[in-house]
Amino acid sequence: MAMDPELVQQAMGMAGAVACLGLSAAGSAFGTGFAATAAVGAWKKCYAQNKPAPFILLGLVGAPITQTLYGMILMFLMFGKAQLGLPLLILGIFAGLGIGMSAFFQGRAAAAACDAQAETGQGLTNYFGAIGIVETVAIFTMVFALIAITKLGV
Repeated sequence: MAMDPELVQQAMGMAGAVACLGLSAAGSAFGTGFAATAAVGAWKKCYAQNKPAPFILLGLVGAPITQTLYGMILMFLMFGKAQLGLPLLILGIFAGLGIGMSAFFQGRAAAAACDAQAETGQGLTNYFGAIGIVETVAIFTMVFALIAITKLGV
């Protein structure tokens, strides 16, 4: 039984779109998990020392979740170009990986920031600045992937 080549191309393109979202979301899951674990530990230290537990740590915990949104934006746009096939599959895998790794390492930075903020009560602006720089990798990846998608359609 022969497969329709156009159907195969469409399936590969859709797989690339789903891979982009999946890899981005996996990075967000790891990143938020690292940060959440550190926040819980930091709050425990505060409670043990009868210090107020800083609620702002939730902002640090949530930072890596935005990469899932970037993957979703790319996925929806990639669905519209699914007929491009293999090139879109490759683009989706590598864009998702880049975005996901940004979330992964953003979570690592957020974990360190949770510990430092709870211990010292200082430096929050610096911590968010560093986390924002890591976020920029995901934004650049999304934008450059969008440009690549438009160039593939030429």
